Amino acid sequence: MLYSVIKFLLGNFIRLVFRLKVTGSENIPLQGGAIVAANHISLWDPPVVGAALARRVSFMAKEELFNQPLLGWTILRLGAFPVRRNTADRNAIRTALGRLADGHLVGLFPEGTRSKTGELGSPEPGIALIAAKAGVPIIPAAVIGTDQVLCNGTLLPQFEVRFGPPLYLVPGKTDKETLDDISNNIMHQIGQLLRNNQSSR
Repeated sequence: MLYSVIKFLLGNFIRLVFRLKVTGSENIPLQGGAIVAANHISLWDPPVVGAALARRVSFMAKEELFNQPLLGWTILRLGAFPVRRNTADRNAIRTALGRLADGHLVGLFPEGTRSKTGELGSPEPGIALIAAKAGVPIIPAAVIGTDQVLCNGTLLPQFEVRFGPPLYLVPGKTDKETLDDISNNIMHQIGQLLRNNQSSR
């Protein structure tokens, strides 16, 4: 109930104020578990991706956010779950696998942290491990414009989310070479979506 109310209010705010443009929605499965993997350039990214999706999504978020009373209370009830960064957080991995097994969308940022330059960073191995263990499709997503709020005199840039075709994995293969290939492929697909945006200008 709380998720629906907040998504309605925040989603409409983002659509109206930032003129949210969404493409590739047909790539999101109508049901079943799947990972939405997006670049990360701003604190706006989780709510913007959430607003772009018709389905409910649970985001993995750094545990420090849950220590802030109002924010932590809110995001917890929106389905977010904590992860300890720079570690192999088994609890976070188990939570993600449980949500996926229950047929939910899980939102992950492969870089593990925000890019301060807007350029794609190196992927963390966690998303590949979760995807390989769960055997669910990965939907690459490009978030555009969220890093331009109050930047260079721009007050209200247009936000855009582009979803790419799903990546399907062979479940169960978790050796380092396989995980590296998955991680690099995810970042390549996100990069393609971002480059498509640059070429269309």
